[in-house]
Amino acid sequence: MHHHQNLGEANAMTGMLPPHYETMAALYEPPKPRFVFKMPRVVPDQKSKFDSDELFRRLGRESEIRYTGYRKRAMDERKIRFANDCREGYTEISFVATGTNIQLYFNSNHNPYVHEAECNFEKERGKVYLQSNFIMNGVCVHFRGWLDMDRLDGVGCLEYDEQRALQEDAQLRQQIESYNQRMVESKRMYAHTPPEDIIHHTKPGGGASTMRW
Repeated sequence: MHHHQNLGEANAMTGMLPPHYETMAALYEPPKPRFVFKMPRVVPDQKSKFDSDELFRRLGRESEIRYTGYRKRAMDERKIRFANDCREGYTEISFVATGTNIQLYFNSNHNPYVHEAECNFEKERGKVYLQSNFIMNGVCVHFRGWLDMDRLDGVGCLEYDEQRALQEDAQLRQQIESYNQRMVESKRMYAHTPPEDIIHHTKPGGGASTMRW
């Protein structure tokens, strides 16, 4: 005697019974919370990196810099735009020896870490003296230098910005502590998670089979 069932019943049974225990267990595993760890703005030991990194060592020495804005414009127009941008509180320069391009901000509207006058046209005739504080490669640095208003080149260097580094270090420690605390609370919560629910399936004969996953 041959036993057979129609195609609809067979498909229904196939959908009810898990083909692989591990696969179904993964499907019914309760979702775990996701904690987004914001990428730190600075490295853990900024001073050490500033002192040991080859790029910082080269940029830490006074060397030639150039204005890089509006390169395709005529020189006279570039001079006017450079002066106007400086008065607005920003400019673009490049360290010639390394080819390092930097966007400088030296206006309290752009930079909350203004220590003193950062754009000075009065110090020396025909030159503008600039200072700017920013984070580069995870290290707080201070740019100081000057550019000739006619040639649009000059001399500049980077220094370690200890004052801002201390502020950023404090924020980094707070960020790490907050993240670690959330991880501890997550582990504690899942340690008290009740067992998975028992799922009942109907047997082909009308009975019930009990499965756990």
